[in-house]
Amino acid sequence: MKNKYFDLIDQTYYFPQEGFDLKQDSLAFHGISLKHLIDKYGTPFRFFYLPKIGEQIKKARNLFNRARKRHGYNGSYNYCYVTKCNHFSHVVSEALKFNVNLETSSTFDINLIQSLHAEGKVDKERQILCNGYKTDNYLKKIIELQESGFSNITIILDGKNELQRLLNLVSESDQTFNIGVRIAINGEPGSPYNTSRLGIPSNEIVDFVQNEVNPLENIQLKMMHFFVDSGVKDTLYYWREFQNALFTYVKLKEVSESLDSFNIGGGLPIRNNLGFEYNYDEIINNIVSTIKETCTEHNIPDPHLFTEFGKFTVGESGAIIFQVLDQKHQNDTECWYIINNSLMNTIPDAWSIHEKFILLPINKWQNRYRKVIIGGISCDHSDYYNSEDLNQEVLLPEYSEEDEEPLYLGFFHTGAYQDAISGYGGIKHCLIPSPKHVIIDRDEKGNIVDYVYRNEQSVEDMFHLLGYKGTNETE
Repeated sequence: MKNKYFDLIDQTYYFPQEGFDLKQDSLAFHGISLKHLIDKYGTPFRFFYLPKIGEQIKKARNLFNRARKRHGYNGSYNYCYVTKCNHFSHVVSEALKFNVNLETSSTFDINLIQSLHAEGKVDKERQILCNGYKTDNYLKKIIELQESGFSNITIILDGKNELQRLLNLVSESDQTFNIGVRIAINGEPGSPYNTSRLGIPSNEIVDFVQNEVNPLENIQLKMMHFFVDSGVKDTLYYWREFQNALFTYVKLKEVSESLDSFNIGGGLPIRNNLGFEYNYDEIINNIVSTIKETCTEHNIPDPHLFTEFGKFTVGESGAIIFQVLDQKHQNDTECWYIINNSLMNTIPDAWSIHEKFILLPINKWQNRYRKVIIGGISCDHSDYYNSEDLNQEVLLPEYSEEDEEPLYLGFFHTGAYQDAISGYGGIKHCLIPSPKHVIIDRDEKGNIVDYVYRNEQSVEDMFHLLGYKGTNETE
């Protein structure tokens, strides 16, 4: 009988597959021995495999440019990286190597761009899309950035009142400011709201532009922004909202000659299980062809296309590795594997919005498998992970406490949002420290280069944040 963990994976999925393989019966990620990293750095540790970022950027660019060529699309394609998805310097710098534009979400994002410019990583011709709710401080920073010489900034209005607050701040400026308008989408079936709080209702945008934007000499409408929170999916809901946004763009173009860009936002999915299937080529082709057909039908120019890919850019580059400390049999049917950190602290989306990630053991692939629940070491009953997106359960190798080598687990494709949401370097639930942070790259010859970006958070780090005088860890 084939009842080993390897047999389970081999019979259920195509394996090996992109990014995952076995080397000497232990898991390798993009050809990198994870067991080697465990021996070198210990556990737990989070890592980023930087080359994956460039691969994702090139993949999306190739697909959009191929679709544009296929349909004779005359507008340009512009790839933007969403900084809020992962702000780390090594991540943003890697994305910038591929000449991406940037999308900002709040005040300090502007400081980040100024820092990148000071380091010579961003030039003043770079496209900067300013999204999110505009506080006065955020608007002041955007204006400061443009007045310093950044020539391709677009301020995307999240609400109509943002225009007046912008006008109050630029009243004495001799510059023209480019704006975009974000369209508010309807909620999905079962959503707690009927219309998103983000953006301007579609039935108000045209009048707003015609009556309040067009008369202004120093404000120019350049972009309409469309984004569905659940992502770009081949569903009736997505295509209905997309068509509604296109219809609104056509109406806006009738009253605004300066409008020339359509922002599809973000939302391309990433792999969250080994059986993941998504036809990127078909979906992107349908997006481009639909826009082309609509513009041809209404005799308007093809708009420049913008996408804001955050999770798609960096999600698949990240992972976190744990050791199983203990197994607890609480009844006849449930077995808990207790790991050496907290799931709530390290991959908070798994707890807060029940996000699924690729979960695989690093070793013991030749052992029998069993159904388990993974528990963190915090004292919170919600600190667990009990189902994968495809199987609706967690199946992992059995092991014995007498084994010389413990069982190690990896959660993969965790590179987006988890550090920001968990408050990297801050106070964690139960004072469980942020794990070691490792960077993996390749040199010009393709050889692996890895190093520690930051060690595991210390008690001194936490006590300093909490206002205590600290303690001597050696006592």
